[in-house]
Amino acid sequence: MGVRRVVAGVGRALIFLGVLILLFVAYQLWGTGISEARDQKNLKNQFKTAEQAPPPPSSTPTTLPPTPEGDAVAIIDIPKINVNKAVVEGVGTEDLKKGPGHYPSTPMPGQKGNAAIAGHRTTYGHPFYDLDALKPGDDIFVSTRQGKFQYKVDHSMNVDPHDVAVLDPTPDNRLTLTTCTPRFSAAQRLIVVSELVGPAVEAPPPAPTTPAVKELAKAGLSGKQAAKAPAIQWGILAALVFFATWYFARRWRRWPAYIIGTPVFLFVLFFFFENIARLLPANI
Repeated sequence: MGVRRVVAGVGRALIFLGVLILLFVAYQLWGTGISEARDQKNLKNQFKTAEQAPPPPSSTPTTLPPTPEGDAVAIIDIPKINVNKAVVEGVGTEDLKKGPGHYPSTPMPGQKGNAAIAGHRTTYGHPFYDLDALKPGDDIFVSTRQGKFQYKVDHSMNVDPHDVAVLDPTPDNRLTLTTCTPRFSAAQRLIVVSELVGPAVEAPPPAPTTPAVKELAKAGLSGKQAAKAPAIQWGILAALVFFATWYFARRWRRWPAYIIGTPVFLFVLFFFFENIARLLPANI
């Protein structure tokens, strides 16, 4: 009898764990897209407003004020794979939740040198889901406050997540797109390199290297991830709610306990999943 109880308990635990994994997968594939769609709407409005606003009296078209990380800096349009997204400044976890992100240590698209943008492959709206479908000669259009620029895809390749050489300055004017590969994995990074059609614009003087940029360089092509403590805290809270619901279901009434406890558990579980997702590579 004791062995049967142990086997039954292990079986129930495995089933519960499987359900949790399925819920997390569902959150990653669909739940994250809801917040991304909302952020994209706000970012496109923000970019449109910034684009129409006259530059400050002390500014010129080539010396625009820096954009805070997380704010819209461009619109990227890739007709072949139906991508039309606002691009934010920064490639940290919180930045890429909103859409593709511009690597702060690289020039802006349209400027001289190697401009680079990262994007999610399978979560948060998966803007770069079909990036592997791009072939030499395909068009990529990027609009910034300095104008609209056309790029032609030159080549693509897979590299190690820590191979930041693809972000190095180049003598030619190019756009480097990065994302995780293969799909649903962070084993490598897919790199798509395109060349600017026409002349480039001058970039403003580079800002001094900040600690955030240095940390980003150490993080490789995965972006800066979040701290683990919030995920642990929400996980403990989710476990407490679950066991409290189970306890009252046994000691009180089963269905009233489940009716009260389940919504609370799912609410806490959502925030647990959100913090777990922040520990994953920023462009998975």
